[in-house]
Amino acid sequence: MTHPTIRILLPAVLALAAAAATAQPAAVPDRGQLLYATHCIECHSTQVHWRDQRQARDWETLKQQVRRWQANASLGWDEADVVQVARYLNDTIYRYPQTSDRVGLAR
Repeated sequence: MTHPTIRILLPAVLALAAAAATAQPAAVPDRGQLLYATHCIECHSTQVHWRDQRQARDWETLKQQVRRWQANASLGWDEADVVQVARYLNDTIYRYPQTSDRVGLAR
């Protein structure tokens, strides 16, 4: 004979276990996203990336613009940081074809 409490709690425990098993873990932001969120988003909302006068026209000019603005802000990023931020922006906004630029992938 089953204890009444077990009959009441067992379905709830099974439902919670099933929900936990199917839950997706929160996405971990990559370095480019973190650098952008920490240093750039204060002045550069997504609106600045969609404007008609944007300077980034392809993958190379996107990296040039990231390089330019990090220098203007005296951030001292190395090339790997520049590529990571450019890659983040490209993946989320621009979608330019990328070269075989492998810098910044090993972080």
